[in-house]
Amino acid sequence: MKKMDNFSNCLKVLKSADFEFANENDIYRTGVIGQFNLTFELAWKALQAVLRLHGAESADTGSPREILQLGYKAGFITDSAVWLTMLKKRNASVHIYNEDEIDEMLLLIRDSFTPAFLALETSLCEKLREAGSDWA
Repeated sequence: MKKMDNFSNCLKVLKSADFEFANENDIYRTGVIGQFNLTFELAWKALQAVLRLHGAESADTGSPREILQLGYKAGFITDSAVWLTMLKKRNASVHIYNEDEIDEMLLLIRDSFTPAFLALETSLCEKLREAGSDWA
């Protein structure tokens, strides 16, 4: 499944981020935040595609918030608070100018958001197997 491949590949790059180096390099910091944004976008679209495979008709259309809520209700996502925080931070990340906010964002990406992406990847792989998809 192309959407799942894209999400997994993007997540692989985010997982390899060197957060120590990000502390001393502004361009790298910006790149990590950009990679987070891309990973988030691909994550909710992969979630939407897998929900569709499972017959969730309301997944055909919807905003990221609606898809995330549907994913939580269907048991694809276990921590809705982290995902809603992620959505809020993704939306605000293009307007971060304060160093303290950038530092906070990087910590969230490292400590909360990347683990949530990894959990989603695992969940989606299981759900794809249940649906009989040959992705993996």
